[in-house]
Amino acid sequence: MIIDQDGTISIITQEKATIIELVKKLQALYPKFKKNNIIVCLSSLHKLDLQDIIEFLEISNTHRGSKQSFVIVSDKIDLDSVPDEIMVVPTIQEAYDIIEMEEMERDLGF
Repeated sequence: MIIDQDGTISIITQEKATIIELVKKLQALYPKFKKNNIIVCLSSLHKLDLQDIIEFLEISNTHRGSKQSFVIVSDKIDLDSVPDEIMVVPTIQEAYDIIEMEEMERDLGF
């Protein structure tokens, strides 16, 4: 797990461990990230299915409930099969765009 900071955005990149291990690490380290928008980059993983994405649902709901963005980056999943409660995009640039749009919505009171 590689953690980068870009202003108010924490970028977490997963390279080797399983999704379940990553989610457990995220939950353990969550107090460190809870005030930031979070991008979880899973692009380097070769195989990914819907159940892997669902593993992030609890932490995503918690984070989004506290008025912060939580975006997963992966081009290895059918985006139409992902539940609306979790944000998945195919590129890191789209993750930044989503965060920017969500911040504007929050500023406008949505």
